[in-house]
Amino acid sequence: MFTHTDTQGKAPPSFSKRHQALQRPARRILLTGAALIAGLTTAAAPAHAAQTGITQISADPYTAADAPSGEHATEVEPDTFAHGSTLVTAFQVGRVFNGGATDIGFATSTNGGVSWRHGFLPGTSIQAMRPGPFFSVSDASVAYNARDRVWIISWLGAHSSGGGIVDVMASRSVDGGLTWTAPVTIAATGVFYDKNWTTCDNTPFSRFYGHCYTEFDNASGGDLELMSASPGDGLGWGPATSTADSVHGLGGQPVVQPDGHVVVPFEALGGTIGSFTSLDGGATWNASVQISTRSSHRVPGLRTSPLPSAEVNRDGTVYVVWQDNRFEPGGTANDIVLSSSADGTTWSPVSRIPLDPVGSNVDHFIPGLAVDRTSSGRHTLLALTYYFDSDPSCTGSTCEIQVGFSSSLDNGQTWSTPHVLSAPMQLGWLAPTSQGAMVGDYISTSFLAGQQRVIGAFAIGAAPASSTLLDEPMFAGLEKVRGGGNRASSDPVRFTGLASIPPATF
Repeated sequence: MFTHTDTQGKAPPSFSKRHQALQRPARRILLTGAALIAGLTTAAAPAHAAQTGITQISADPYTAADAPSGEHATEVEPDTFAHGSTLVTAFQVGRVFNGGATDIGFATSTNGGVSWRHGFLPGTSIQAMRPGPFFSVSDASVAYNARDRVWIISWLGAHSSGGGIVDVMASRSVDGGLTWTAPVTIAATGVFYDKNWTTCDNTPFSRFYGHCYTEFDNASGGDLELMSASPGDGLGWGPATSTADSVHGLGGQPVVQPDGHVVVPFEALGGTIGSFTSLDGGATWNASVQISTRSSHRVPGLRTSPLPSAEVNRDGTVYVVWQDNRFEPGGTANDIVLSSSADGTTWSPVSRIPLDPVGSNVDHFIPGLAVDRTSSGRHTLLALTYYFDSDPSCTGSTCEIQVGFSSSLDNGQTWSTPHVLSAPMQLGWLAPTSQGAMVGDYISTSFLAGQQRVIGAFAIGAAPASSTLLDEPMFAGLEKVRGGGNRASSDPVRFTGLASIPPATF
């Protein structure tokens, strides 16, 4: 997300930088000069990757010499989408302090996370290895059009430092997410568009099968929520359309129910989480409704906001989570909370996901929710990746955060004991932005089809090797979804170390 000030006086998210990767520690993927030119590498995960939990899937190869606007080596803010055994994730590469990044990276696994190929989209920033017209780029969102067998990554392109004029773009892949075409335009009207998110209707019996939908907001117009629809393969996009009540907000995540109805949960202005719907394939968008009020604890030194993460199950139930402090005494920490709806209009009361006991003083934030689209009813499978810290009162660059994971086999009634996926990382090891240290305004988790397993993507920072170069690459976590008999646990499974990654092959 680019930096701008909304009508509440808050400054929403920013941008990023560039690349690098000569020789790194053993856990870093090694990139050769030929690989940098091609923008595509392969990293084979070791056989024990599923046991150790996480694998590094990309690295920022840029340096200050070739991409001086970015902070290297940093990769932040991933989205994921899975279809069959193929999973594609996309993210910012080389975060720029006041908005965006040097490039948009991607990593694709066609075998359920056993091995990965990664590279960089063409036609992005002027400093990218395959340059485009933009000063910086941001906010990658991944979708798949099953009818046309097309992968889509939507993203933002800023024409100047800090935002100004920002366009919504889309890159396409017709070979399973391995190579990507030059971008097409979703929306470009000389204004500041922000926080895009894309999804497609992949239900064959839906009358809108193959339609794709992209949400974004007009930051130049007070964060007016907008939607654009593509009836085909993502090459042509319709006009930006507001809701019937011209609602203002940001961070909407559209999901499509099996009957083709589109539901878009979003962070509304004025301290609420809302949603709006379309029943006619995106031709019109209904007036918004309130899901819930929201109240969020500010994570000291870290860039976060209560953006929702949304998914849908087989029977069309929509689930949405966000960070919220309503259940904590004094509101001094965040929980991850959950609401659901059958129609996108009437929503269940907000419930607390019991990652830690109430009053434990553990702060939870930046959730990425996955819902198994083959499950339904009380047997719906849910999975959640998130960040947390154990000292919400901490201040300064030495404050530490970690990545956690939990899952449910019974529609969120009980949750597994949290699994900690990373060692503690200091905020001073992360990409600096005008709104604090950054791992992403969002992260993402996706179910592999027909399996009780999910893959999440997230940034992890390590102690920098030098004063001029950070060490914050992108990782993927392969997790088995488990149930939980306890409502909460004070003894999470601790981080056991990174998977060892051999040099990349070409």
